[in-house]
Amino acid sequence: MELLTKTLFLCLALALANGGPLQVLFSPCSDASLPDRCEGIEFDAITPDEKGNTFFFKGSHLWKGFHGAAQLANESFKELDDLHHIGHVDAAFRMHNVENPDDHDHIYFFLDDKVFSYYNHSLEDGYPKEIQEDFPGVPSHLDAAVECPKGECMTDSVLFFKGHDVHVYDITTRTVKTKTWTHLPVCTAALRWLEHYYCFHGHNFTRFHPVSGEVSGPYPKDARAYFMHCPNAGHGGHYEVPKCSEAKLSAITSGDAGKSYLFAGPIYMRLDTRQDGLHAFPIIRAWKEVTNGVDAAFAYNDNMYLIKDDHIYIYKTAVHYTLIDGYPKTLKEELGIEGHVDAAFVCPNQHTVYVIQGRTMSDVDLSATPRVVNDRPVPLPMSDIDATMCNAEGIYLFKGSQYYHYETPMILGMSRMAPQSLPVTNAILGCQD
Repeated sequence: MELLTKTLFLCLALALANGGPLQVLFSPCSDASLPDRCEGIEFDAITPDEKGNTFFFKGSHLWKGFHGAAQLANESFKELDDLHHIGHVDAAFRMHNVENPDDHDHIYFFLDDKVFSYYNHSLEDGYPKEIQEDFPGVPSHLDAAVECPKGECMTDSVLFFKGHDVHVYDITTRTVKTKTWTHLPVCTAALRWLEHYYCFHGHNFTRFHPVSGEVSGPYPKDARAYFMHCPNAGHGGHYEVPKCSEAKLSAITSGDAGKSYLFAGPIYMRLDTRQDGLHAFPIIRAWKEVTNGVDAAFAYNDNMYLIKDDHIYIYKTAVHYTLIDGYPKTLKEELGIEGHVDAAFVCPNQHTVYVIQGRTMSDVDLSATPRVVNDRPVPLPMSDIDATMCNAEGIYLFKGSQYYHYETPMILGMSRMAPQSLPVTNAILGCQD
């Protein structure tokens, strides 16, 4: 509030000096003083909240989301100014700790040597605290912070940046390991967005691997072209979500870990994180060896299986996606399958992959060694299936912008007439209704 009060008094003084009391009613000072991120800003901190809204902080202001004007930060998080009287946030992140609901999805702000914890924009009791009290071993006066869930990092962790040092905080053990990434720019803000990690510096950003710090691709890039809507700035990262009536999939899969992916041509989208916005990425960004799209995909035993032509690629999912040694292999060698595959699916907590080719469906026991395809495929009541997915609600077979629903693979295999097809909806694919 101290900064806001000073600003208002300054505006009042300028208005009185330039036109007397009447000028106060029309003074543009408050609007003119708002920072414009399209001019090029080095952000102090970036974090999503528990609802998926992304906040960009600069000084006493913030932006909510990828478009819109700046607002005073103390309108959303008033205690940051009331209790600490500091001009900016050093670092911020959204906690990922599903094993502890008292922490999960809470936002942590770091200011000098203090930490603030918010949920639903309300400061938690007992805060602010000393940083060391909540995060032992983590230094004060940080530059940036970002959460890193298990599966993307080795354990549920937080990356704290100070200069070129990265302090990796293990949430469970409350221990810190420090790395030095001199190849990465000094980050003034960091963001995890749709399973990717971004270091913001100046008005640019650099994408990095959260375990190694490795930078792949042509970076840095201008943040104004990707993380905000700015005039005359080509937005290379935006993806126009298609209309549901125009949906056309190549593959779709949902794994036991809850991750759901949609593949369409050369791109993929993560569906289960839609609270952070739907966004398309090239398939080769996550699965760099798959250069020409996929025909089918399924998840099994913490691995992702991608089928293209007569080859199958198997990726470990423990730390991002790493191709298992010896792959790709032929479908014949891995599954005993020959010919083009239209779609494939594995149901939750099951060991059988069902493979659709034309009007037939075969099955392979993935727990068997060697894997052998059932030599008696069952006929299907429809053809030209684009993609299939099995989850707790049943089996979805997608054909263009329509889909068929079955409760179990057995019911699907025994059906001799296709049920009424249903239109694809936003609830299923995140498309525009």
